[in-house]
Amino acid sequence: MTHGAMVESLVGGRWRAGSGRRLPVVDPALGEPFAEVALCSADEVGEAIGAATRAAAAWRRVPPGERIQHLFRFKGLLEQELEALAQGITRECGKTLAEARAEVRRGIENVEVACGMPALLQGWVSEDIAAGIDELMIRQPLGVVAAVTPFNFPAMIPLWFLPYAVATGNAFVLKPSERVPLTATALGRLAEAAGFPAGVVQVVHGDKQAVDALLDHPDVRALSFVGSTPVARYVYARAAAQGKRAQCQGGAKNPVVVLPDADLEMTTQIITDSAFGCAGQRCLAAATAITVGEASGRFSEALCARAAARRIGSGLDAEVEMGPVISAESRTRIAGLVDQGLAAGARPLVDGRRAAVPAHPRGFFLAPTVLGGVAPDNPLAGTEIFGPVLCLTEVPDLDAAIRLVNDRAYGNMASLFTSSGAAARKFRYEVTAGNVGINLGVAAPMAYFPFSGFKESFFGDLHAQGRDAVDFYTDKKVVIERWPKEWSRRF
Repeated sequence: MTHGAMVESLVGGRWRAGSGRRLPVVDPALGEPFAEVALCSADEVGEAIGAATRAAAAWRRVPPGERIQHLFRFKGLLEQELEALAQGITRECGKTLAEARAEVRRGIENVEVACGMPALLQGWVSEDIAAGIDELMIRQPLGVVAAVTPFNFPAMIPLWFLPYAVATGNAFVLKPSERVPLTATALGRLAEAAGFPAGVVQVVHGDKQAVDALLDHPDVRALSFVGSTPVARYVYARAAAQGKRAQCQGGAKNPVVVLPDADLEMTTQIITDSAFGCAGQRCLAAATAITVGEASGRFSEALCARAAARRIGSGLDAEVEMGPVISAESRTRIAGLVDQGLAAGARPLVDGRRAAVPAHPRGFFLAPTVLGGVAPDNPLAGTEIFGPVLCLTEVPDLDAAIRLVNDRAYGNMASLFTSSGAAARKFRYEVTAGNVGINLGVAAPMAYFPFSGFKESFFGDLHAQGRDAVDFYTDKKVVIERWPKEWSRRF
């Protein structure tokens, strides 16, 4: 897309500019706008919902085996356009090209799983629950469903929802982050090229006004959200007040626990990749490294060495290992949180707040930062930074580490690094986190498992991906039948 191009919304099978405010789309590596997005008003979101409602009535009658033919074509187009999508993600989001390619690949996995929908939609039948009476459960689509997605994974997170929603027979409305509208627009155009009928897949660009319109409209039966915990709580409460289903993924402060028997080289590589990959802007980023006993000294030194050596710059540069954060405001916020942590007693082991990339002096760059001695009462101990900052905490034993993990408000991910099977089993059994990693820094579930989350990291009952998605997007209807013999003899 050329400089100054207008990013449009897909409403009722037509691409058009919204009538609301215009916002710049900024390349975070350059610090310069290269496109403009036109936001939709509440009335225009209502138009999209109306088109989705009309489309859903016909789409639900299309057999699942036919619906997934569109998904097969959609997958093929995603594969064909993977590199172009990755380039676009890097330009508007800032992550490295390798990270962007991996993101698209993880999104495609969800399309692949949703292509198995004819089997996933199967219900249950019990004959003769009483004499001559049978009972069965069938799944039926809700109608119109929507998703509000964040800036940090502009392709993957929409694809947590879109494939399952349409494969189960619903019409789907996507409201992406207004910071990264181009990738969502590209997904909408690929869905259009895959042959989905007008209104089955729609993309509306907007801000809070658009989100509230989706939440309040009576024809929207379910809404998915990924973002910060305060907004997740707001969306969940407002959706519930309207009688809607909601799955709202919130924030995180993911701990990784390192035991003395962990492999030094492997562990430090994995943790630094987790903490500083995507510039720390992912809900599964390692945010706190809890070193146990004798692990503290040698692992802390190794982590600092790797953090200090990480190359930063434009994500389009093949030599770069970490790109910028999303905006100047984010950079200022992250640096300010580090200041607070230092004022509360943390030590700056590696300080990346004054990072500079000479080739891109206006970019929103921070270098990896490692803070030592972050006590449990330090404000940073429980605050989601959402940037390339790793906090280090020392505890005497595994029990103390598990208590520290479980005392946190968040429960998105927790990981343990060890060579002990007994320690690993104890950890996975006792920690209160939805995604648990053993010798893994990013415990991201495969598409056929739910993307879980506990406590203030998730509001709802059914998660994204896999069978949870099928349950979320369908109503279970139970039918009980009796056909007396004398009635059947009449025909």
